[in-house]
Amino acid sequence: MRIDIFTIFPEMLRDFAQRSLLGKACAAGLLETNVHDLRSTAGDPHRSVDDSPYGGGAGMVLMPEPIFAAVEEIEPPRPLILLGPAGRRFDQELAQGLSGLDGFSLLCGRYEGVDHRVREHLVDEELSIGDFVLAGGEVAAMVVLEAVARLVPGVMGNEESALDESFSEGLLEYPQYTRPAVFRSWEVPEVLVSGDHGRIERWRRAQSLARTARLRPDLMEGRGGLTRDERALIEEFHLE
Repeated sequence: MRIDIFTIFPEMLRDFAQRSLLGKACAAGLLETNVHDLRSTAGDPHRSVDDSPYGGGAGMVLMPEPIFAAVEEIEPPRPLILLGPAGRRFDQELAQGLSGLDGFSLLCGRYEGVDHRVREHLVDEELSIGDFVLAGGEVAAMVVLEAVARLVPGVMGNEESALDESFSEGLLEYPQYTRPAVFRSWEVPEVLVSGDHGRIERWRRAQSLARTARLRPDLMEGRGGLTRDERALIEEFHLE
Protein backbone atom coordinates (compact mmCIF):
# COMPACT_ATOMS: atom_id res chain seq x y z
CA MET A 1 0.00 0.00 0.00
CA ARG A 2 1.19 3.51 -0.84
CA ILE A 3 0.20 6.45 1.37
CA ASP A 4 1.25 9.99 0.44
CA ILE A 5 1.00 12.87 2.93
CA PHE A 6 1.15 16.60 2.16
CA THR A 7 2.19 18.86 5.04
CA ILE A 8 4.25 21.90 6.00
CA PHE A 9 5.97 19.81 8.69
CA PRO A 10 7.34 16.85 6.71
CA GLU A 11 9.95 15.76 9.26
CA MET A 12 7.25 15.21 11.88
CA LEU A 13 5.48 12.69 9.64
CA ARG A 14 8.64 11.09 8.23
CA ASP A 15 9.93 10.34 11.70
CA PHE A 16 6.59 8.85 12.78
CA ALA A 17 6.39 6.64 9.67
CA GLN A 18 9.82 5.16 10.40
CA ARG A 19 8.96 3.99 13.91
CA SER A 20 7.74 0.70 15.34
CA LEU A 21 5.19 -1.28 13.32
CA LEU A 22 5.05 1.29 10.51
CA GLY A 23 8.81 1.33 10.07
CA LYS A 24 8.96 -2.46 9.96
CA ALA A 25 6.16 -2.57 7.39
CA CYS A 26 8.01 -0.06 5.19
CA ALA A 27 11.28 -1.99 5.52
CA ALA A 28 9.49 -5.21 4.56
CA GLY A 29 7.99 -3.62 1.45
CA LEU A 30 4.41 -3.94 2.71
CA LEU A 31 3.92 -0.21 3.04
CA GLU A 32 5.24 2.83 1.18
CA THR A 33 4.88 6.22 2.85
CA ASN A 34 5.82 9.39 0.98
CA VAL A 35 5.77 12.73 2.79
CA HIS A 36 5.73 15.90 0.68
CA ASP A 37 6.60 19.41 1.87
CA LEU A 38 4.01 21.94 0.67
CA ARG A 39 6.65 24.66 0.95
CA SER A 40 8.65 23.02 -1.84
CA THR A 41 6.17 24.33 -4.41
CA ALA A 42 5.73 27.80 -2.89
CA GLY A 43 6.25 30.51 -5.50
CA ASP A 44 8.21 33.11 -3.52
CA PRO A 45 11.68 33.26 -1.91
CA HIS A 46 10.17 33.01 1.58
CA ARG A 47 8.40 29.74 0.67
CA SER A 48 5.10 31.20 1.84
CA VAL A 49 2.15 28.83 2.01
CA ASP A 50 -0.40 30.98 3.87
CA ASP A 51 -2.04 34.39 3.66
CA SER A 52 -4.69 36.42 5.48
CA PRO A 53 -8.31 35.61 4.63
CA TYR A 54 -10.41 37.76 2.31
CA GLY A 55 -13.05 39.62 4.28
CA GLY A 56 -10.83 39.88 7.34
CA GLY A 57 -10.69 37.79 10.44
CA ALA A 58 -8.15 36.24 12.76
CA GLY A 59 -5.47 33.82 11.66
CA MET A 60 -4.06 32.73 8.32
CA VAL A 61 -5.29 30.39 5.58
CA LEU A 62 -3.28 27.94 3.47
CA MET A 63 -3.17 29.25 -0.09
CA PRO A 64 -4.36 27.13 -3.02
CA GLU A 65 -1.31 27.59 -5.28
CA PRO A 66 1.28 25.52 -3.38
CA ILE A 67 -1.25 22.81 -2.57
CA PHE A 68 -2.46 22.40 -6.14
CA ALA A 69 1.14 22.56 -7.43
CA ALA A 70 2.37 19.89 -5.00
CA VAL A 71 -0.47 17.48 -5.75
CA GLU A 72 -0.29 17.97 -9.53
CA GLU A 73 3.48 17.51 -9.53
CA ILE A 74 3.34 14.24 -7.57
CA GLU A 75 0.05 12.80 -8.87
CA PRO A 76 -0.42 10.85 -5.63
CA PRO A 77 -2.74 7.88 -5.18
CA ARG A 78 -6.41 8.70 -4.84
CA PRO A 79 -8.57 9.33 -2.93
CA LEU A 80 -6.92 12.52 -1.70
CA ILE A 81 -8.32 13.14 1.78
CA LEU A 82 -8.30 16.50 3.55
CA LEU A 83 -8.02 16.21 7.32
CA GLY A 84 -10.40 18.77 8.78
CA PRO A 85 -13.35 19.30 11.13
CA ALA A 86 -16.09 19.20 8.49
CA GLY A 87 -15.36 15.68 7.33
CA ARG A 88 -16.85 12.30 8.02
CA ARG A 89 -15.87 10.96 11.44
CA PHE A 90 -12.96 8.54 11.16
CA ASP A 91 -13.65 5.16 12.75
CA GLN A 92 -12.59 1.52 12.58
CA GLU A 93 -15.01 0.72 9.76
CA LEU A 94 -13.51 3.47 7.62
CA ALA A 95 -9.99 2.35 8.52
CA GLN A 96 -10.84 -1.14 7.34
CA GLY A 97 -12.22 0.24 4.08
CA LEU A 98 -9.08 2.27 3.40
CA SER A 99 -6.86 -0.71 4.22
CA GLY A 100 -8.34 -2.56 1.25
CA LEU A 101 -7.14 0.07 -1.23
CA ASP A 102 -3.84 0.06 -3.12
CA GLY A 103 -3.21 3.52 -1.71
CA PHE A 104 -4.57 6.94 -0.77
CA SER A 105 -3.27 10.39 0.18
CA LEU A 106 -3.70 12.79 3.09
CA LEU A 107 -3.61 16.59 3.08
CA CYS A 108 -2.85 18.23 6.43
CA GLY A 109 -4.56 21.53 7.03
CA ARG A 110 -3.01 24.24 9.21
CA TYR A 111 -3.79 27.62 10.72
CA GLU A 112 -7.45 28.56 10.07
CA GLY A 113 -7.76 25.93 7.35
CA VAL A 114 -7.29 25.76 3.59
CA ASP A 115 -8.60 27.93 0.78
CA HIS A 116 -12.06 26.58 -0.01
CA ARG A 117 -11.15 25.99 -3.63
CA VAL A 118 -8.95 23.14 -2.43
CA ARG A 119 -12.05 21.49 -0.93
CA GLU A 120 -14.16 22.16 -4.00
CA HIS A 121 -11.77 21.29 -6.80
CA LEU A 122 -8.83 19.20 -5.54
CA VAL A 123 -9.58 16.80 -2.69
CA ASP A 124 -11.94 13.85 -2.93
CA GLU A 125 -13.26 13.91 0.62
CA GLU A 126 -12.66 15.25 4.11
CA LEU A 127 -12.11 13.30 7.34
CA SER A 128 -12.26 14.34 10.98
CA ILE A 129 -10.81 12.35 13.89
CA GLY A 130 -13.12 14.01 16.42
CA ASP A 131 -14.96 17.09 17.59
CA PHE A 132 -12.03 19.02 19.01
CA VAL A 133 -9.54 21.57 17.72
CA LEU A 134 -5.95 20.80 16.72
CA ALA A 135 -3.27 23.18 15.48
CA GLY A 136 -3.09 21.21 12.23
CA GLY A 137 -3.74 17.94 10.48
CA GLU A 138 -0.43 16.27 11.25
CA VAL A 139 -1.57 14.49 14.41
CA ALA A 140 -4.74 13.42 12.60
CA ALA A 141 -2.60 12.06 9.75
CA MET A 142 -0.65 9.96 12.25
CA VAL A 143 -3.92 8.54 13.59
CA VAL A 144 -5.18 7.60 10.13
CA LEU A 145 -1.80 6.26 9.02
CA GLU A 146 -1.41 3.91 11.98
CA ALA A 147 -5.04 2.81 12.15
CA VAL A 148 -5.07 1.87 8.46
CA ALA A 149 -1.55 0.50 8.01
CA ARG A 150 -1.85 -2.04 10.83
CA LEU A 151 -4.83 -3.59 9.00
CA VAL A 152 -2.88 -4.16 5.79
CA PRO A 153 -2.27 -7.92 5.41
CA GLY A 154 1.14 -8.92 6.71
CA VAL A 155 1.81 -5.75 8.72
CA MET A 156 0.83 -7.22 12.08
CA GLY A 157 2.73 -10.28 13.19
CA ASN A 158 -0.42 -11.99 14.47
CA GLU A 159 -3.31 -11.46 12.05
CA GLU A 160 -5.80 -12.64 14.69
CA SER A 161 -4.95 -9.64 16.88
CA ALA A 162 -6.91 -7.30 14.63
CA LEU A 163 -9.97 -9.55 14.87
CA ASP A 164 -10.12 -9.39 18.68
CA GLU A 165 -9.44 -5.69 19.14
CA SER A 166 -11.87 -3.03 20.25
CA PHE A 167 -14.35 -1.90 17.58
CA SER A 168 -13.66 -4.92 15.33
CA GLU A 169 -17.31 -5.99 15.82
CA GLY A 170 -18.64 -2.76 17.24
CA LEU A 171 -17.59 -3.97 20.70
CA LEU A 172 -14.90 -3.03 23.19
CA GLU A 173 -12.16 -5.57 23.74
CA TYR A 174 -12.26 -7.88 26.76
CA PRO A 175 -9.82 -7.25 29.68
CA GLN A 176 -6.27 -8.53 29.19
CA TYR A 177 -3.93 -9.96 31.84
CA THR A 178 -0.36 -11.22 31.89
CA ARG A 179 2.15 -12.48 34.48
CA PRO A 180 2.31 -12.54 37.44
CA ALA A 181 -0.90 -14.37 38.27
CA VAL A 182 -1.08 -12.42 41.55
CA PHE A 183 0.06 -8.80 41.80
CA ARG A 184 -0.35 -6.88 45.08
CA SER A 185 -3.04 -9.38 46.08
CA TRP A 186 -4.99 -8.80 42.83
CA GLU A 187 -5.47 -12.10 41.05
CA VAL A 188 -5.97 -12.90 37.40
CA PRO A 189 -9.52 -14.24 36.87
CA GLU A 190 -9.61 -17.95 37.51
CA VAL A 191 -11.13 -18.76 34.13
CA LEU A 192 -8.03 -17.47 32.30
CA VAL A 193 -5.73 -19.95 34.05
CA SER A 194 -8.18 -22.85 33.91
CA GLY A 195 -6.98 -24.26 30.60
CA ASP A 196 -10.60 -24.53 29.43
CA HIS A 197 -10.29 -22.70 26.13
CA GLY A 198 -13.99 -22.93 25.32
CA ARG A 199 -14.91 -21.30 28.61
CA ILE A 200 -12.21 -18.69 28.15
CA GLU A 201 -13.68 -17.71 24.80
CA ARG A 202 -17.18 -17.44 26.32
CA TRP A 203 -15.82 -15.33 29.19
CA ARG A 204 -14.04 -13.00 26.79
CA ARG A 205 -17.16 -12.61 24.67
CA ALA A 206 -19.27 -11.93 27.75
CA GLN A 207 -16.76 -9.34 28.98
CA SER A 208 -16.76 -7.56 25.59
CA LEU A 209 -20.54 -7.41 25.57
CA ALA A 210 -20.85 -6.27 29.18
CA ARG A 211 -18.09 -3.65 28.94
CA THR A 212 -19.55 -2.19 25.77
CA ALA A 213 -23.06 -2.02 27.21
CA ARG A 214 -21.75 -0.36 30.37
CA LEU A 215 -19.04 1.96 29.02
CA ARG A 216 -20.14 2.68 25.44
CA PRO A 217 -23.92 2.35 25.22
CA ASP A 218 -23.78 4.29 21.93
CA LEU A 219 -21.83 1.42 20.35
CA MET A 220 -24.25 -1.13 21.76
CA GLU A 221 -27.19 0.83 20.44
CA GLY A 222 -25.53 1.05 17.03
CA ARG A 223 -25.34 -2.74 16.79
CA GLY A 224 -28.98 -3.17 17.82
CA GLY A 225 -28.54 -3.93 21.51
CA LEU A 226 -28.04 -7.29 23.20
CA THR A 227 -29.65 -10.46 21.90
CA ARG A 228 -31.29 -12.98 24.25
CA ASP A 229 -28.30 -15.32 23.90
CA GLU A 230 -25.86 -12.49 24.65
CA ARG A 231 -27.76 -11.55 27.80
CA ALA A 232 -27.65 -15.18 28.89
CA LEU A 233 -23.89 -15.26 28.29
CA ILE A 234 -23.38 -12.19 30.45
CA GLU A 235 -25.50 -13.70 33.22
CA GLU A 236 -23.51 -16.95 33.02
CA PHE A 237 -20.44 -15.09 34.29
CA HIS A 238 -22.40 -12.84 36.70
CA LEU A 239 -21.27 -9.63 35.00
CA GLU A 240 -22.90 -6.24 35.37
